[in-house]
Amino acid sequence: MAIKKVTVAGSGVLGSQIAFQSAFKGFDVTVYDINQEAVDKAAERIKGLRHAYRTDIDATDEEFNAGIGRLRFTDDLADAVKDADLVIEAIPENPKIKRDFYKKIGTLAPKSAIFTSNSSTLVPSMFAADTGRPKQFLNMHFANQVWLNNTAEIMGSPETDPAIYDEIVAYARQIGMIPIQLKKEQPGYILNSLLIPFLDAAEQLWLKGIADPQMIDRTWIAATGSPFGPFGILDAVGIRTAYNITAAELKDHPELQPIADRLKELLDQGKLGMESGEGFYKYPDPEFKKPEFLNE
Repeated sequence: MAIKKVTVAGSGVLGSQIAFQSAFKGFDVTVYDINQEAVDKAAERIKGLRHAYRTDIDATDEEFNAGIGRLRFTDDLADAVKDADLVIEAIPENPKIKRDFYKKIGTLAPKSAIFTSNSSTLVPSMFAADTGRPKQFLNMHFANQVWLNNTAEIMGSPETDPAIYDEIVAYARQIGMIPIQLKKEQPGYILNSLLIPFLDAAEQLWLKGIADPQMIDRTWIAATGSPFGPFGILDAVGIRTAYNITAAELKDHPELQPIADRLKELLDQGKLGMESGEGFYKYPDPEFKKPEFLNE
């Protein structure tokens, strides 16, 4: 593989996980975010993954520390991408922000660098021209808790070089992911094409006052055996991401405005989901993980 040095741009919940998983599997990784405060939070967030890696996949402290040692952090974009073989973009789900970002790194990164987006819903052809290297641009979408839910959905645009696509498939395997290879562009890929209508249905039940989030989750967990209900999933995805996805759909689906407003209320209260310790539930010990939850 030509990929040796990786830059992850955007150090939120998923960006931090992608960065550490790549470092854990042996790659040199630079984590970039827009200011020092965000970078410092990312460093702490990644250190906080130790318990999950130890208990979920039996990683030793030696292995975890080796992964930490392969990370570096910066808020200088030019420095972050100067020698990158691969840039993984995990910034907010906002088309304008993404376009501006790609225009910047297109002039800063090496001409040989491959760019991928972790976008949840936006297809690569939307941004291919902005990158200045459409043949070397595609999407690679990860599921939350990448060390457990180890899928990487890989989707090229009509302009993506098939050899580059194959290289990203190989990279996904190298970092322990199952490559989910899409043959065509699809907003939401496979996972979110299934998941978002499910979450929308739950939010509509909440909005209409049919039941509260806890009762809706209780129903799903009890009836299906799933470890999460839809509102637990929203907390894991992050309320900010859920809001951005809903806001992006408003132009074509104005009926979603009340849901966007409800999610914005949570954001304004600092309830970002697992990331902040509170969303629909409080963490690290949410109600739905307690044995009595199904009997309340």
